[in-house]
Amino acid sequence: MSEDFVIVENLSKTFGEENVLSDISFRVKEGGSFGILGKSGSGKTVLMNAIRGIKECRPTKGNIIYRVAFCPKCGRIEQPSKKGEKCLVCEERLDFEEVDLWATYGTPKFKEIYNRNALMLQRTFALFGEMPVLVNVMEALTDAGVPKNQQQLAALRLLSKVNLTHRVLHVARDLSGGEKQRVVLARQLAKGPMILFADEPTGTLDPVTAKAVHEVINTEVQGGLTTFVTSHWLEAITTLTEEGMILDRGQVIASGKSEEMISEIKADLEEAYAVITELKEISKTRVQKEATCIKIGDCRKKFYTFDRGIINAVDGISFDVNEGEIFGIIGVSGSGKTTLSKILAGLQDPSSGDVMIRVGDEWVDMKEPGENGRGRARPYISILHQEYDLYHHSNIMQNLTDSIGLAMPKEIAKAKCIAVLKAVGFEAERIKEILGEYPDFVSEGEKQRIALARALMTEPSVLILDEPTGTVDPITMNDITRSILKSREELGQTYIIVSHDPEFVETVCDRAMLMKAGQEIETGAPDKIVKLFEEVGAPMSVESN
Repeated sequence: MSEDFVIVENLSKTFGEENVLSDISFRVKEGGSFGILGKSGSGKTVLMNAIRGIKECRPTKGNIIYRVAFCPKCGRIEQPSKKGEKCLVCEERLDFEEVDLWATYGTPKFKEIYNRNALMLQRTFALFGEMPVLVNVMEALTDAGVPKNQQQLAALRLLSKVNLTHRVLHVARDLSGGEKQRVVLARQLAKGPMILFADEPTGTLDPVTAKAVHEVINTEVQGGLTTFVTSHWLEAITTLTEEGMILDRGQVIASGKSEEMISEIKADLEEAYAVITELKEISKTRVQKEATCIKIGDCRKKFYTFDRGIINAVDGISFDVNEGEIFGIIGVSGSGKTTLSKILAGLQDPSSGDVMIRVGDEWVDMKEPGENGRGRARPYISILHQEYDLYHHSNIMQNLTDSIGLAMPKEIAKAKCIAVLKAVGFEAERIKEILGEYPDFVSEGEKQRIALARALMTEPSVLILDEPTGTVDPITMNDITRSILKSREELGQTYIIVSHDPEFVETVCDRAMLMKAGQEIETGAPDKIVKLFEEVGAPMSVESN
C-alpha cells in the first residue's frame, strides 16, 4: 500500500486583512489523486500554489510536508517509494526524508522539489505557437536534460501517450483547444514529474474535448503519478480524483470521497435550476416578440493557411433570430461558432451569403462596409468576448462609463450605472458598495456580471456573448443565467449566446443551433439540441479542402 507523500497541516493564508485560507489540513498518498472543488474566489488556486511553492502564496501559518527519497550526494529528490534505490543521476543510495517545504524556501532542496512538479493552468497553453507540435515537446525534453539524440523518439512516445501522433507536424497555433491542452500535458510529462498540478485543466473546453483530456490524465494517474486537481466543474473532480475537499471562502466545508461530496452539491443545484426555469418562462413571456431581427442565409467564411490550405470555418449556415429571443450556438472547439459570432457583430466579412440585421424598420446588409452599410448597425450590436477584462486601475463606475467612451454628466452616469447593474441582478445595497470599488476587490461572478453590464451600457439591441461561463463554477453560472434573463426582461435585449456548455445552453436559451465542422447540424428546442450535441458532438475541427 502506498504511503503519505504530501501532508498539509493547519495551513492559513492572509492577504492584507483578508483570510484566503483558514486551517486547512489533509494528506495525499503517493500515486493518489486529490480534488479541490470550490466556486470562484474560494481559495482553491491559492492552496494549490502554496503546495507547489509559489512565493506569493507562502502560508501565513501552518506547514506543507513532502515525504521524499533524497540523494545525499547530488540532491535529487524522488517519490518516497524510491527510498533505498540508486539515484538515477549519481547512483548513490537514496535516503528517506521529511521536508518542510517553506522552511527550506530558497535552498537547493526547495528548488529541486519545485522543479520536479508539473503544472497545467486554466486558459494558458504556454506553447511555441509557430513551432510544430513535435518541436514543442522536444524543447521541453531539452529543458529536462534529455540528450539531443534521444529527444525525437522520447517526444513521439509522449505524444502517443496523449493521443496526438497524428498532429506531430502541425503548427501549435492551429490546434484546437483540447489538442493544445494535450500538448501542454505532454510537455509537462517530459519533466518526469513527481506530481502533476492541474488548475482547471478543462474549464474552457467542451465536454467532448474535455473527456479526451481527462482520459489522458487518468492514464497517468493509473501509472502512479500523484495528481492535484482544482476545478469548478463537478464532473472533472469525480472523473479525475478519488478524494478531495470543497472550499468556501477559504474554509473546508466538506471532504472525503469525491463521488460522495459531489452528490450533496447536486441536490442544491437541482433546486436552483428549478427556480431559474421558472424565471426563464416569465422572462420569455414578457419580452419575446415574433418580429425577426436577424437573418442569416447560406453564410460562408473561408480562410487560407500555408500549411492546411483552404479552411471552411463557416460553411453554409442559415437561421433567423426573433426580437427578444435568447438564441444559442453550441459546438465543440473548432466548430466555427466564434467565427460566426464575429460575422454577426460585423467584425469579420463573410466570404459569401447574406447577413442582415434589422435597425428600426430597415434591414442593414452586414456585408456592406462604411457608414451606410454595417456602420449603421454596429452601434446597436455589442459583443462580450470570452477573454473579457475589466480595467484594474479604474473603479466599477469608471469601467462602466469612461473606459468605454461614454461621456455624460456625473449624476446621469451614476443613475445609468445603477439601472444597468440592477438589470443584471445586483441588489441596491451592493451597488452602493461596489461603484467606487476596483475589480480586484469583487468576486469572479460579480466581475462577470459587471462585464455584462458594461456591454449593456451602450444600449445594444443585440448582445453577443462568447463563452460567458468559460471558467466559472456552477453557482456563478446560475448568477450569470439569472443576470441574462433579468436583463432581457428589464431591457428587452436580444441575445446570441455562443457556448460549448450544454447545461448552460439548455438552461438559458429559447432556441439553439448545433454546429460541427463549420456546418449547421440542426436548430430547435435547447433540450433537443443538447441531446443531439451529446450524440454527435465528437471532436472534429473544420476540414481543409
